[in-house]
Amino acid sequence: MTGSLFIISAPSGAGKTSLVNKLTDKDPLIDVSVSTTTRAQRPGEEDGINYHFVDVATFEQQVTQGDFLEHAQVFDHYYGTSKSAVESQLANGKDVILEIDWQGARQVRDLMPDAISIFILPPSLPELEKRLKNRQTDSDDIIARRMQDAVNEMRHYDEFDYLVINNNFDIALGELHHIFLANRQRRAHQFEQHRALIQALTK
Repeated sequence: MTGSLFIISAPSGAGKTSLVNKLTDKDPLIDVSVSTTTRAQRPGEEDGINYHFVDVATFEQQVTQGDFLEHAQVFDHYYGTSKSAVESQLANGKDVILEIDWQGARQVRDLMPDAISIFILPPSLPELEKRLKNRQTDSDDIIARRMQDAVNEMRHYDEFDYLVINNNFDIALGELHHIFLANRQRRAHQFEQHRALIQALTK
């Protein structure tokens, strides 16, 4: 059975990465597409696990060669998703998550209109700012810019199929997982997985 493609977007600090990491731990049928980026590695990140880290020249070459399902510039850095890698994961029966911004989501929906899109929102702007500060990885100037950019990103919430508000982490995780589980129960998915049974039952 082929998997489904999911797009998950959120403003920086909304908890998207933490939710996705916990979701993949919880459900072995969910994989995350590893994006390519030109930004620097952060402490604790591994090349090929968190991102494929490349320089700008390499990234631009991949764009020219048509290697990306989508690519975008975010916070002065480039991000892209390998189309062939995603198609391979889907063919192996995995639900694949693309952690991309709203610009990338538009590109993916144009190429793969069946993709299911989810936007994660914080419970408030003060809470979002608090989470960014608690990371202790950015200066006050960068946090101020991220807050401004977050508002611009959240204005695109209505382009997505589902909204999850990350106020309580465990509740948000459950809501996110339910979207994946419900999608697997769709008639077309169930027929693909249980074709012989359904045909036997409906002779």
